[in-house]
Amino acid sequence: MQLESPTKTINQSQESVYNFLMDIKNFEQLMPENTSKFELLNEKRFLFALKGMPEIVLELKEGIPHHTVVLGAASDKLPFTLTGTITKISNDQSEVQLVFDGEFNPMMSMMIKGPITKFIETLVSNMDSITS
Repeated sequence: MQLESPTKTINQSQESVYNFLMDIKNFEQLMPENTSKFELLNEKRFLFALKGMPEIVLELKEGIPHHTVVLGAASDKLPFTLTGTITKISNDQSEVQLVFDGEFNPMMSMMIKGPITKFIETLVSNMDSITS
């Protein structure tokens, strides 16, 4: 299952957005209002929970300087990645898109498609809060 957020224009340089996303503690600023828990586990992992949903541990898997940030599930039970792609528009403006990619059975896919779509849309929408 692959879900894509809308592309969001951010009034920050490509490098600033990349650096922001590579520092996982910054994801707390991007979380939806219905986040019931956010906890840094180490410099590459954080745990979060949305109201009514199980806790999820995300881990920084890869960073391709100034272009791509890949987070993934720390558990093999629900394997997925969340990839942020950053495209330079100008020196002080860039575009960001998030892509969720996971291997789920059809029943699970049906259950999580709506909440995950809303989640990644919220993360991208909240990127207006990025400051350099």
